[in-house]
Amino acid sequence: MEKPNLKSSSFRLRSPSLNSVRLRRIFDLFDTNHDDIITVDELSRALILLGLDTNMNELDSTIRTFIQPGNTGLTFDDFQALHKEIDDLFFRLDENDDLSKHDEEHDEINDMKEAFKVFDEDGDGYISAKELQAVLVKLGFAEGNEIGRVEMMISSVDRNCDGRVDFMEFKDMMRNVVVLR
Repeated sequence: MEKPNLKSSSFRLRSPSLNSVRLRRIFDLFDTNHDDIITVDELSRALILLGLDTNMNELDSTIRTFIQPGNTGLTFDDFQALHKEIDDLFFRLDENDDLSKHDEEHDEINDMKEAFKVFDEDGDGYISAKELQAVLVKLGFAEGNEIGRVEMMISSVDRNCDGRVDFMEFKDMMRNVVVLR
């Protein structure tokens, strides 16, 4: 019997082919010198741009376990393996886990609040088109260069049509997303 996915995750859409393309796109963004290898330094810089503090020793130690002998960093295959390991570690529960549903939902909400804060740069409880654009630009996404495209992204999840995304809209959007497997 296949184990149930008890916890929704927030890193991939349900389409596997689209997920592979998006993961490749992320890999290419992190690979700043375009040599098809992501070094620990490149990964650290990307995390810093996202506003995520990283301990270089811990990051180096974790990443090194996925780097193949003779390589100086992660290949795309290594990056996929790392992504799968993170998925399994943080977002998948097996039948032996004794977490209650309440604890899972509480953790999920806290994770979503943290993710929301990355986009809600001014802390007003809403993600505006300008805030989304700033994050997209930091990540190097071409969509960030065109405010019209960013506004379309906002409107696609803006249920109350106020021109911005509140936490409930963000949460609903994230619950329709799952982690790449």
